[in-house]
Amino acid sequence: MTSSFLPYGRQTIYESDVIAVVDVLRSDYLTTGPIVEAFEMSLSRRMDDAAIVSCSSGTAALHLAALALGLEPGDWVVVPSITFVATANAVRYTGADVIFCDVDPDTGLMTGDTLQKALDKNSDKNIRAVFPVHLAGQPADPIGIAALARRAGLSVVEDACHALGTFYPGKNDDDPIPIGACAHADMAVFSFHPVKTIACGEGGAVSTRNEKLAQRLRLFRNHGMVRAAEDFQNGQMAFDQDGAANPWYHEMSELGFNYRLSDINAALGNSQLQKLEKFIEARQGIATRYDQLLKDVQPHVQPIKRISGCSVGWHLYPVLIDFEAIGIARSEMMTALRDREIGTQVHYIPVSSQPYYQNRYGDQDLPGAEVYYAATLSLPIFPGMTDDEVVRVVDAIQAVIS
Repeated sequence: MTSSFLPYGRQTIYESDVIAVVDVLRSDYLTTGPIVEAFEMSLSRRMDDAAIVSCSSGTAALHLAALALGLEPGDWVVVPSITFVATANAVRYTGADVIFCDVDPDTGLMTGDTLQKALDKNSDKNIRAVFPVHLAGQPADPIGIAALARRAGLSVVEDACHALGTFYPGKNDDDPIPIGACAHADMAVFSFHPVKTIACGEGGAVSTRNEKLAQRLRLFRNHGMVRAAEDFQNGQMAFDQDGAANPWYHEMSELGFNYRLSDINAALGNSQLQKLEKFIEARQGIATRYDQLLKDVQPHVQPIKRISGCSVGWHLYPVLIDFEAIGIARSEMMTALRDREIGTQVHYIPVSSQPYYQNRYGDQDLPGAEVYYAATLSLPIFPGMTDDEVVRVVDAIQAVIS
């Protein structure tokens, strides 16, 4: 790749980010220390003071959320077929099973209708939760899906790995609600991979308003260990002859994991978080510019349908292309754009079609997901893009089509 190559996404690093990481390297803490706590507090303030439990990746965050719900073999969870495999895999890590839900073919999002159809079709199963995905940054109807889930007695875990900085309207035209505030969910999950809205290198977080869930998330994040005297079960080992807790003592009360975030990663994330509004504004500007320029390529290339009333922190900029009408296969389009130093990607292959899940559940009838997958292509979007580069992408698309 040359310096002029435009990937579909990349991190934007400032000198202040570098200084923040170097400061940690010169400090007493490299693993989990005060910067992790500062990062969690900064995230909490942006999510209406929800509790934040940071962790090592978005996948770890999904797994922690599944563990906190107590999912186990015999349980089922509804997951949209259009998502990254980690959304479904996190359910399987617990031994629970996945019901794949269809999506709106124009947005790739789970809707109330597609969720209801999945619930009706699987009414014989012990369904415990639904994991809606806010694809590309657009919200998957948090209010409507939550209402359906509550009536069915299901927990809601929002996969918000694409949606940091997204707001959706309240039920009665209230102030906009930030994704992650958990106003209509039990938990929300975030990723801070380099191509996401902010970068930790690798990192993730779970937000919740349920203190019991927050405690379980913290427990599973750190090997299932407890250090508070009131949580100890083995009194003979835990306490000395005067009844005081032995200073070295800890117990493992659950089978947990090492999913902690380091201070090095948190320092980068916390520094990046201070630029969140700048990053979101840049991404929204790029998306608006694409919308304007692509009018000259329609109807063959269409932006995905917008969810009204939302302020979207665009992680991806997906378009829907009628490859049959233009007489070019998607692979040919991607190769031709790459020859012009423009990177694209497909988000996503339906998870239900992956061999592991086909072998477990068989073929799935999910027409909306198939239509969306057949047409989608993600164009470059990241805060460092210039207007000239957006124009260059659209000009290249026009040249390939013609």
